[in-house]
Amino acid sequence: MRITLNTFPVAPARFLSSPWAVPCVLLAASLGAPAVAQEGAALPAVTVQSSRASATLPLQGRVQVEREKLAQVSGGTNLAEPQKEARLATLRDALDYQPGIVLQDFFGGTDQPRLSVRGSGIQSNPVNRGVLLLQDGLPLNEADGSFIIGLIEPRNVAFISARRGANATTPGATTLGGELDFVSLTGADERGRVRAEYGSFGRQGSQAAVGGVGERLDGRVSVSSDRYDGYRHHADSQRDSLQANIGFQGDGGFENRTYLSWTDLAFHIPNVVPKDRIQSDPRGVMGDGNTPQDKLLNVYHRDPRRAATQLRLANRSRWGNDTLRQDVGVYWQDTDDLFNNMTSHTVTHSRSTGAQWQASGRPGGSEGALGWRTALSWANSSMERDLYATNPANGQQLQRFGAYDLDANNLQALAAADWRLAPDWTLLGSVQWSQLTRDARSRSSGAQRDQDWRFATPKIGVNWAATPSTRLWANLSRSQEAPTFWEIVSATVAPNSPATASAELVRLQMQRATTIELGGAGRWGEGANAVQWTAAVYRSVLADELISTTDDSGIKVGTYNYQGGTRHQGVELGLSGSQRIGVGALDYRTSWTYSDFRFRGGEYAGKQIAGVPRQLINAEVLYRLGAWRFGPNVRWMPVSTPTDHANTAGSEQDAYALLGLKLEWRDGPWTAYVQADNVTDRRYASAFVIRNQATAAQPGYLQGLGRSVTAGLSYQF
Repeated sequence: MRITLNTFPVAPARFLSSPWAVPCVLLAASLGAPAVAQEGAALPAVTVQSSRASATLPLQGRVQVEREKLAQVSGGTNLAEPQKEARLATLRDALDYQPGIVLQDFFGGTDQPRLSVRGSGIQSNPVNRGVLLLQDGLPLNEADGSFIIGLIEPRNVAFISARRGANATTPGATTLGGELDFVSLTGADERGRVRAEYGSFGRQGSQAAVGGVGERLDGRVSVSSDRYDGYRHHADSQRDSLQANIGFQGDGGFENRTYLSWTDLAFHIPNVVPKDRIQSDPRGVMGDGNTPQDKLLNVYHRDPRRAATQLRLANRSRWGNDTLRQDVGVYWQDTDDLFNNMTSHTVTHSRSTGAQWQASGRPGGSEGALGWRTALSWANSSMERDLYATNPANGQQLQRFGAYDLDANNLQALAAADWRLAPDWTLLGSVQWSQLTRDARSRSSGAQRDQDWRFATPKIGVNWAATPSTRLWANLSRSQEAPTFWEIVSATVAPNSPATASAELVRLQMQRATTIELGGAGRWGEGANAVQWTAAVYRSVLADELISTTDDSGIKVGTYNYQGGTRHQGVELGLSGSQRIGVGALDYRTSWTYSDFRFRGGEYAGKQIAGVPRQLINAEVLYRLGAWRFGPNVRWMPVSTPTDHANTAGSEQDAYALLGLKLEWRDGPWTAYVQADNVTDRRYASAFVIRNQATAAQPGYLQGLGRSVTAGLSYQF
């Protein structure tokens, strides 16, 4: 099988003339909203007011409701508003400048950046784990915990609510990394939008969306398309996505919403190179040279790539009031995934189904001293996974050396309460109980590996409203994470001997952690010049941390539980605000994420765990003058990062600083921008594969993007 990625522009006009635009217009008409206006016609302003459920509130009303909910969490949280960003093509655009959320770019397009929160899942790329991703409160992960991060479409997101670490509130979130909830735009948020952007290295993106609100119905449909030739050779990518939802508001606070999404993602993989090529050939791949390494690991011949398609349906109902509020959700998703990692093809077809019920209340209404919450969730994923050796001459599939039926099942319950000890003090406690199974069976040999775990994850915390604008917190929690099938099914394929490829089922222990956290959030000053701040420090002591490593060629070879114990600790700081200067204002935001992850004992005692930058600083300063904003930004990794657990000198990912410039113009419904990234054309490694012990001569580094410029235009009607 071979994937051909074609690049073509998809302008807004093409969207509006495509078959996809038809259901958009029909939906808007059925809701009583005006259809797309004729060219040159004025579009009247519309104000939507509603006393019904919160999903019908205007977007900023929903954001404020979520902000108030996060303020009740006794730990670190984030609330990102992607629709305020001029450029919104990748997950980095949506989550940049967020403290505690680490994104490491792989190829810079719509591919698979490594996402990490507090070190959870840092070993897991190319398929991530360690964080529960939610879409509108329901899990996006497969039931085994894995997810394909490139399937997320940030343009369809109203806001992203993150509960870092054990601060997660969903019954299915028990990992060290916590949860990120991507909440969809609804028909109440905007009547429609068209967006187009173009940039360096063949980057092209388009979106068209239409929505509307009726007496009891609202709905929205969005279609988007992205194409990217890639900075490096063999790094092109594409993504097409359809997102839709329709909501019904009944009497007594009842609301029901149905969601549909379809995403088609494909990209070629330029793969890793030795460290010296970061400077000598920043766009090159193995195969551009004439060394024995280049001949053995020729990317053009082996054709590493990924192609994933997912169809997802979900439905969620809410009803009740402060005394008793209930929420029931169900979801189903079907995913086809092909991943060729240079030496083997992994072909997976998965079907996931889940259900979730939550109830909460506060006797005495909003002024009551005691509140409670309980929840149940169930999730199941059935997968067929086939492993094929890769033909080193043309990248095609050779013999099948593994065929597995995989079944993951999760049953989880949550009970939580908060007690207002005094007007400014609130004690919070919760306990989650989980029963997880991971059953794997070989269809070819009959070998079977069934694993199950039962455990509880308790948490206790306190919130103190020190001042009307300052909240401080402390918490103590447990977290646990089961391995995914990407760790349980292990493949071994030597690059020079595909005929000897083999696979096995691995028994792994659950990763466990105890975490203590202190922090606060608040505001300094009043009015337009107020400064928003957040700070958290944490320390996690882990047992049986899941460690995945790669071989000399940069191919993953297996996962094991580290027996000597590990420790994750860090600091997460965020600062944002605006300062009036002359006739304009200075808008700024910055984050600092400090990560000190180390082995406590065992073979690598005292060494830094490879994978996450020790320090990561993101900052942006924009001068606002009327409709214009312009200024610089920086992404800075001030110290080097080990690429292996032995911390071998010379093999580190070197420190770097990337300077960017941004120019924005907003005038009513119109938004335009020009953004330049890495304006000094710095040559650096954006990410790397992880080994127990590495050398700089081994292929292991991914070159970061060079100087690039992107320009875009958006119209909201």
